[in-house]
Amino acid sequence: MTELVTRRDEDGICWLTLNRPDKLNALTVGMFKALRGHVSDLRSDDSVGCVILKGAGKCFSAGHDLADIASGEEVPSRGWHSETLRLMEKLPKPVIAAVHGHCYTGALEVALAADFILAAQSARFADTHAKWALTPIWGMSQRLPRRVGTATAKRLMFTAETVKADEALRIGLCEAVYPDDSFEAELGAFARRILENSAFSHAANKRLLEATDMDALDAGLQWEIMENEGVGPDMQDRIAAFTKK
Repeated sequence: MTELVTRRDEDGICWLTLNRPDKLNALTVGMFKALRGHVSDLRSDDSVGCVILKGAGKCFSAGHDLADIASGEEVPSRGWHSETLRLMEKLPKPVIAAVHGHCYTGALEVALAADFILAAQSARFADTHAKWALTPIWGMSQRLPRRVGTATAKRLMFTAETVKADEALRIGLCEAVYPDDSFEAELGAFARRILENSAFSHAANKRLLEATDMDALDAGLQWEIMENEGVGPDMQDRIAAFTKK
């Protein structure tokens, strides 16, 4: 049986691939179960310092499988999809959503749960919940405005328009756009730049950023002071290596 989400580890980078290319990686309960299993394994896997989530075939994902929705898909519990993405979001290591081709609606909700989105030139983003008389329950209403601002989030959600890669970069939906033919190489280079730095700092910084997101500035500054986790166990070694250059 074909794995719905595959995993490949390479020099500290974990490549997770949504693997239903014949269905444009349309998201099903089975795919979320597979993703959740990988996320659970990665939480305590110190051999991995960065996670890249991508799609097999022509695109990242065309979104939530409409056939599954129409047939009344069975989920383990209310909010289970959202909970799964929250678990990925809270991994103590950076997560990159690598988007090429379609990234629509539920797929965009998945990508938004990553720390950042890197796009190929072919990437296309859209929220089509309103097109199907649906409302988001995987995090769109919370993460999209935090990423692009409330007014832009409303525009995308109310019009269901498709946004090309360069426009996604302009509005802050993605952090970079790369040519399709060098996309995977650029992803690897980006991840390796992350791996050059302290895994301790990455985990601590994610917790600090998470804890005060959208809080008042003064409250956030106080939290940073009181909850700061100090220095990592490899600080002295890193400084020594630098000063010896």
